Amino acid sequence: GKWDEELGRLVSYGASPRASIGIDRAARARAWLEGRDFVGPEDIQDVAADVLRHRLVLSFEAEADGVDANSVIERILDGVGVP
Repeated sequence: GKWDEELGRLVSYGASPRASIGIDRAARARAWLEGRDFVGPEDIQDVAADVLRHRLVLSFEAEADGVDANSVIERILDGVGVP
């Protein structure tokens, strides 16, 4: 999806590559708990916010505007296409 320029103003530091590893591991665990041996887009969508929430560093502008990590993550996930 197209980069949301507003997000650039709201995020000081994004998630590191370790966040993608965390999403992968959590999505695999969720799929396994659901009785599947494969990860689907719904698994990633379900765990991504929990993994990313504490890894994003919001800007002063975001905090001043009352924007929280959950709303930023929601905007990020909305911009990612799901097959």
